[in-house]
Amino acid sequence: MRFIYQAKDTNGSLKSGELNGDSQEAATTQLRQQGLYVVSLEAAAESTAKPGSSLFAKPITRRDIVEFASQLAVMVDAGVPISSALEGLAGQTDNPSMKALTVRLQDSVQAGDDLSIALSKYPKHFDKAFVNLVKASEASGQLGPMLERIATQYRTESEMRSKIKGALIYPAAMCTMCVGVVVFLLTYVFPKLMPMFAGREKDIPGATKFLLALSTSMTTYWPWYLGVSLVLLAIGIFLFRQESGRIALDWMKIYLPPFNGLSRKVALSRSLRTLSTTLNAGVPMLEALELSGGTSNNHFYESCWKRVGEQVTTGRQIHEALQGQALFPKMVVQMIASGEKTGRLGKVLEKVAEYLEREVANAVKTVTSLLEPLIITVLGSAIGGIAIAMLLPIFKLSSPAR
Repeated sequence: MRFIYQAKDTNGSLKSGELNGDSQEAATTQLRQQGLYVVSLEAAAESTAKPGSSLFAKPITRRDIVEFASQLAVMVDAGVPISSALEGLAGQTDNPSMKALTVRLQDSVQAGDDLSIALSKYPKHFDKAFVNLVKASEASGQLGPMLERIATQYRTESEMRSKIKGALIYPAAMCTMCVGVVVFLLTYVFPKLMPMFAGREKDIPGATKFLLALSTSMTTYWPWYLGVSLVLLAIGIFLFRQESGRIALDWMKIYLPPFNGLSRKVALSRSLRTLSTTLNAGVPMLEALELSGGTSNNHFYESCWKRVGEQVTTGRQIHEALQGQALFPKMVVQMIASGEKTGRLGKVLEKVAEYLEREVANAVKTVTSLLEPLIITVLGSAIGGIAIAMLLPIFKLSSPAR
């Protein structure tokens, strides 16, 4: 329960605020432990809805979390207490779901929790890397700079995602348009031509006969086509949500062209960026390696980093554990070895991550430039082939007999 209180401190100054407690007696005990004498204590009207739980609630996006971390960093660096900073952020945000989340974080902090503990209660919005970086910075007294570093890292990852999604929009739109045109031709145009071909089946080319049969099937049994398509889509979604399905999808991402090279660079840049940030923040090596594997968002890279962590516990260095790993380019392994020898591993990893992020941007441009002519050729051939199959029998039937 949340309670609104007014209390006096040992100097007689009146203070007010909110806190969480199981009961009014428990809330009173909390205030007394803080050296406050209760003047008034009332239960606050509390909403049972969780942040973003409403069906029509505006979701909390990655951008909201980036802005949260960046603004909180500025306030903390300015010397504003965490609770007051969270209260200020709650009043500034335009997203009701983010506001509710920030208020709940403020309540946890006012109840005596550290910021890292409060954040850990909402793993959907604050992942393990975020929480552990905040926890390490609380111990070192560098919360403000760390929050800004987290915001920078998340912002970089968001920009990378936006570039990749932007590169895929054009191919997806072209494929959707092609499917739409083909369905229109087969279900609307071809049926209009069928009376013209009636009784002249011997003079119709084989390709046209096939398309006519397909058109008849689609117009007659379209509920079956629609139902089978929806069932296959549902099965595909179900399978890829299973562990085995996700592993298969991760395998296709990093081993099947044309996106395998891009997917490897994205996974590697994410994990190296996280490893750099966590090591620079003072997070223990084994925990940093585990977090790096998790942020790669790929089962095979995560397994690889896990094996590296197991070998590091036996006394081997990271570059030694990475020797012979096909998923890690030799250049990356050599740079890690250089960083370990010079004692500047965190800085070296940061430079490597920046290099890979530039490579990702270049790879996105390359893949896009290669896909555009390929898609145009394939779609043009498909639609052109259907058009030719439609026109050939018309020309043949309309030409005078010899």
